[in-house]
Parts: sequence; structure tokens; C-alpha cells
Amino acid sequence: MSVDANCLFCTIITGQIPSQRIDEDDRTVTFMDINPGSTGHALIVPKQHTRDLLAIGQDDLTACAVTAQRITRRAVQALGAEGVNLINCCGSVAWQTVFHFHLHMVPRYSDDGFHLPWVSTPGDPAAIAAAANKLCVCV
Repeated sequence: MSVDANCLFCTIITGQIPSQRIDEDDRTVTFMDINPGSTGHALIVPKQHTRDLLAIGQDDLTACAVTAQRITRRAVQALGAEGVNLINCCGSVAWQTVFHFHLHMVPRYSDDGFHLPWVSTPGDPAAIAAAANKLCVCV
């Protein structure tokens, strides 16, 4: 696995920075977004450092898509999400701020107030942890 010591998500993947990790397999890690657009907002990332959608290999992209489907099902079942936005931002003009490929899985609720582009603001850590506990299948 190739990691970039200067990449925020690589340091989360390696455990150097704590996160609310809710899912992991051999190719991907999923953790809660600390600036959530809605309850249950999670980030799906490949373990292999890859800058963006243009650079990611097909195997890692496929793994991220399969993980996104698994996490989406969990958000609908465990959180009662009525829908989900799956978002990838590729490039700074498209709002990419961390240059490690990732998918935002944003559960949607009829009254969530989520609009694009959302203004990233810190969420309530207790609410993030509660959603993580409902979504997590980690040991």
C-alpha cells in the first residue's frame, strides 16, 4: 500500500490521526466526515494513495463503488435515510480540498437542509459518533 505522509486521509488510514471509522476491507476505509452535510455523512477512500478520479486505478475505483453501495444500504436501514447523494469532487475548482480520491456518501432526509455547494462547518462530535455507532460494523 502506497501512502503519502503529507496526505490527511493517508494519516487517517494509517491511524496517525483518529477518526470515526465505520467500515474497512482490503482496499477501502470508510470514516465519518467531521464537517457533515447531514446525519451519517461518511467518506469512502481507497487505502492506496491516489490524487483524484483521474488518477485512481479501476480496481480501487470499483472497490470504492462497492463500498459506497454497502454503506448506502446501511444508511437507509440504520439511519432511516430517504435517499443518498454520492459525491466526488475532482480538482480544486470542483471543491476538492483533500487530494486523495474519496467519495462523500451523504444520506438525505426530507428536512435536512443540505444544498450544494454546502458550506463545510464543524459538526457536533456526539452526533457524529452516534451516527458512526449505528453505521459501524467494525470489530
